[in-house]
Amino acid sequence: MQSNAYPQLYELSRDRFSCRAYSSRPVDRDTLLAVMDVARLAPSACNKQPWMFLIADSDELRNAIFESYDREWIRTAPEFIIACGLHTQAWHRSFDGKDHTDVDLSIAIEHICLAATAMELATCWVCNFDPKVISKAFNLPADVEPIAIIPIGYPAEGLEIPAKKRKSLDEIVKWGKF
Repeated sequence: MQSNAYPQLYELSRDRFSCRAYSSRPVDRDTLLAVMDVARLAPSACNKQPWMFLIADSDELRNAIFESYDREWIRTAPEFIIACGLHTQAWHRSFDGKDHTDVDLSIAIEHICLAATAMELATCWVCNFDPKVISKAFNLPADVEPIAIIPIGYPAEGLEIPAKKRKSLDEIVKWGKF
């Protein structure tokens, strides 16, 4: 089922994929800033915007990423964004103290992924990394948590985009009570 109400958003969501092979073509600073500007517009609980995005702009920082996530494919990405959560700045639900940093940052990260797709770039969420390595390399204060590494770049030529495996609407949408 394709949404007829928002065909562009549907197409971006359909076309976004977790890229694990990138072209060596660099992403220029203005393009990265345009992607980051879309992240800036992402909603957050009570508009707290509990995030910070770091761009790995040196070989030292890139090497720290490779050390924190030891997979060969990541070395093909020309650029990296480190998405960090600022827990002390986040909204916390009064009833149970639920911290919404991860929720808010996830929304902003997906804005990055969709913006990149719109600009013919590719991304991948990487969460299986050693945050201590990233914290040390990027000199992060104790209250700043690296939550995801986002490789970003142009997909490699001839890259076969994997088919999406998604549950049907009937499996994820229920009307009324559970």
